[in-house]
Amino acid sequence: MDRLDNTIRPYAWGSPTAIPHLLGTEPTGEPQAEMWMGAHPGAPSRTDRGTLVEVIDADPEKELGPAAVAKFGPRLPFLLKILAAGAPLSLQVHPDLEQAKEGYADEERRGIPVDAPHRNYKDANHKPELICALTEFDGLCGFRAPLEAAGLLDALGVDSLKPYVDLLHAHPEDAALREVLTAILTADPEKMSRTVAEAAAACTRLGGAYAPYADIAHHYPGGDPGVIAAMLLNHVRLQPGEALYLGAGVPHAYLNGLGVEIMANSDNVLRCGLTPKHVDVPELLRIVRFRPSDPGVLRPEASPDGEEVYETPIDEFRLSRYVLPEAGSAHDLTRATPQILLCTAGSVRAGEHDLSPGRSVFVPAGEKAEVSGTGTLFRATVVA
Repeated sequence: MDRLDNTIRPYAWGSPTAIPHLLGTEPTGEPQAEMWMGAHPGAPSRTDRGTLVEVIDADPEKELGPAAVAKFGPRLPFLLKILAAGAPLSLQVHPDLEQAKEGYADEERRGIPVDAPHRNYKDANHKPELICALTEFDGLCGFRAPLEAAGLLDALGVDSLKPYVDLLHAHPEDAALREVLTAILTADPEKMSRTVAEAAAACTRLGGAYAPYADIAHHYPGGDPGVIAAMLLNHVRLQPGEALYLGAGVPHAYLNGLGVEIMANSDNVLRCGLTPKHVDVPELLRIVRFRPSDPGVLRPEASPDGEEVYETPIDEFRLSRYVLPEAGSAHDLTRATPQILLCTAGSVRAGEHDLSPGRSVFVPAGEKAEVSGTGTLFRATVVA
């Protein structure tokens, strides 16, 4: 079992205080957006044996187990994070596995450098993800019903939004959503800037259900069309312990809060707005699934041994948690697949390691993993 030393990424949208508060450290004054746990080459966790990439590369079958290597190859197929949003992240979607493979191969054939700002596909993998709230957590997830979105826009009383309202009354619903998102993202920038300014002022005045969009506009004051596109999506507020699963093609954005996030090990993101980065509208429209949907808030399903599992339809990751009420009770978490164990509250002992909030360990496949203490422990592994 290896104690992990993890990198904190200072993205501009990050909270300057949430991760330091969890870790019990002093804020630096700079944003601290994500703490990465895993073997992503961009910021692999460090151990006493080297980086986790080096540890796994030295003996994949020993570290990951034969079943995981046979199913996913000689790499850890997930990335675990603590995510601290102090401002809205970009509105985005992720491709499915086939789309990722096609898009990556196409950009490789065209010779687009992998670090080019207009590159869409950094790798050939999909990026399903799950966010579990540690604090109250706000996000956008999936399309509203078109008539509901039309009512929300219409009540703002902004004349330049009327064409979008009319489009949202068309049938079928998927065509209506596609047409209005296309119109928003391809609108004249000067006209859109004025529309966003008027809509933002109306959201601030109305408050209530409009408050999240007023806050988004506050953080993106330059007339970003993503402010209007965001109003097509469901707003959801997670309570601690609740989670959202984001599958391929589902538009989403995290707005505010602290959570544990797990995802397939990929960097593939197509942005819809709320960003100064590249927005590839034709490719985005190919990837987005234009279906109204409920956000589908997940609550963990408890098993007799105390494990609470967040059920998802993919195998690259499996997230669960243990809420340990008594210091004397022990749980055997030994498993034939690789694991990362993360403490988020209290004090937990994992093997010979004492874990306080924000501290984590890597457990190789088949390694004895006994935990005890009083607190909350998240367990990340795979289905193999």
